[in-house]
Amino acid sequence: MKKQDYPKEFVTHPSVFAVENEYQIFVPVRSELLMWIEIGKESFYDHSNGVLRSDTPLHKMCVPMELLDTAKEYTVCYRKVIKRKAYFTETKDIVKVTYKFNPIEKGKAINIYHIADSHSRVKAAVDAALANEKKIDLLILNGDVAEDSSTIERIIGIYEISGNITKGQIPCVYSRGNHDMRGICSDRLAEFAPNRYGRTYYTFRLGDLWGMVLDCGEDKNDDQEEYGNTICCHAFRLEETRFIKETIAKGEFLDNTIKYRMVVCHIPFTRINYNGEGKFNIESELYSEWCRIIGEGVKPDLYLCGHVHVCTVVMPGDPMDNRGQTCPVIVGTRPCTFDEKEGFTGTALILDNDKITVKFTDNVGNEEEIKIK
Repeated sequence: MKKQDYPKEFVTHPSVFAVENEYQIFVPVRSELLMWIEIGKESFYDHSNGVLRSDTPLHKMCVPMELLDTAKEYTVCYRKVIKRKAYFTETKDIVKVTYKFNPIEKGKAINIYHIADSHSRVKAAVDAALANEKKIDLLILNGDVAEDSSTIERIIGIYEISGNITKGQIPCVYSRGNHDMRGICSDRLAEFAPNRYGRTYYTFRLGDLWGMVLDCGEDKNDDQEEYGNTICCHAFRLEETRFIKETIAKGEFLDNTIKYRMVVCHIPFTRINYNGEGKFNIESELYSEWCRIIGEGVKPDLYLCGHVHVCTVVMPGDPMDNRGQTCPVIVGTRPCTFDEKEGFTGTALILDNDKITVKFTDNVGNEEEIKIK
């Protein structure tokens, strides 16, 4: 299949997201389809307890990470539904589209591109990633990629970014942002976005890289009037704290083949946001605990964040280190270019020979390089 080609029934190419020990493959579609993935002789269906789903704008298939990494290709199979009925549903013939897949291999440099806070700027975010001179091995979408979750179409915009950048051929990682919690469809993100058993926090392992995805939820207290009594993020964060402690106790990040440990979280909880402005300065005790137990237990090499619409690297002991971070915090995205015109700036990360290089790059080719390790 040609690089830019995808079936007319698709909105864009598939996107392959890493969640713990599996890949979750998402395919946004324009018409009613039945869909599954074939890898070798095995099939993985988009189904609900044995019933193939068709009345959906977004198909999701989960496949074992090791299987796809070994096969290095997968086939998207689908049937167009003519009329779904209680008996004798009418469908068209099977169509198959095969995608090559490039897993992250151990012992090799990893080129990462990080996007957050694109706020539905699809073209600018895609252009920023593709303007990067390095071939991308991993795409990280770190919250507020869509402006909100007010419509399913807004959520689908996330996959227009990932599909157009990756062409279905490289892995992605997804982290939820606070704007993703806003809108009538926000409580359906477990259906429409990567997660683990409905949880928006989890770990992943890709080559020499181990990562923990965290989710701070909203950026203000639950009783804020703008939330209209629809938020319970404090309880959510307490549940997440148990997950962090359980992950540390399991020690999966201690594998001696792991070279890099990363924490991905939309909100940089290591600092007080917005210069300590009252309503944004929340959960100081809990976030300080997160910094402490992650720093002592995981010993990450970096945090990767967005949210505050700036591009900066905060080192331990810097003025913005308010809660005792133990490693650099890369806050790497803003919905504008370096010269403040309409556009988008993201972050290119190079992990190579135990060194980490950060480049802030925008959609018109400007870049700024910082070496942090």
